[in-house]
Amino acid sequence: MIPSIFLRLLASSTVSVNCPGGSCVTGLPKVTADKGALHTALEIFFGIAAVISVLMIVIGGLSFVTSGGKPEEAAKARETIIYAAIGLLVSLSAEAVVAFVLGKL
Repeated sequence: MIPSIFLRLLASSTVSVNCPGGSCVTGLPKVTADKGALHTALEIFFGIAAVISVLMIVIGGLSFVTSGGKPEEAAKARETIIYAAIGLLVSLSAEAVVAFVLGKL
């Protein structure tokens, strides 16, 4: 249960602005981006992250193949592949979450 002092604090923290003619000059920048522009920007960002992840998987694979049987180099290449795969999964799931949320708004 929320104490009544918090409810009074929330009720008193509302702000209203009365502008003559409906145009207020606040000095703040006006944001004209819509959810389509945001979605496009995030698609580009997550796409670049996915490309970098795939590139790192390829580099890790090449390092693994050229390790020459040295366990230290093979382990390092294996970690590179694993971390890049995790990064790819995070990037793809983040894109799916963004698409879902922006589709629901």
